[in-house]
Amino acid sequence: MKKILFGVLGILIAIQFIRPNFNNPKVDEKIALQADENVMVVLKNACFDCHSNEVQYPWYHNVAPVSWVMAAHIDSGRRAINFSTWADTNADQRITRLKRAKQLISNGLMPKGSYALMHPKAHLDTKDKKTLEQFFDQQLEQLKKS
Repeated sequence: MKKILFGVLGILIAIQFIRPNFNNPKVDEKIALQADENVMVVLKNACFDCHSNEVQYPWYHNVAPVSWVMAAHIDSGRRAINFSTWADTNADQRITRLKRAKQLISNGLMPKGSYALMHPKAHLDTKDKKTLEQFFDQQLEQLKKS
């Protein structure tokens, strides 16, 4: 039994050396999403840790295997929609991504429950959802005109 315990402990220590990349790419304000302060507060609290290059990493991002899951979620989130590179995303993709974001938020699927559990500020109340919905609708209207 001791050998198994030491083996598991050794594996847990060894996996700490397998580290994902947690560097935030530099944010160019010229291509980052621009919105009024109310919208930005909601986005920064609920969305930016997975959907921007401005991730605020918690202490546990250094602990494997949690770090691996976190890195995968951030990579996936940035691929889905990245507010730090918003202006570099073509209009058709922005339309698709905004519609999808609106749908996920209205259905309570974003932010992810596991994220909201660890980040109480990320919880979207009815007012926050309405703020994002109106902003997304405004963005969609502008994109359709251009």
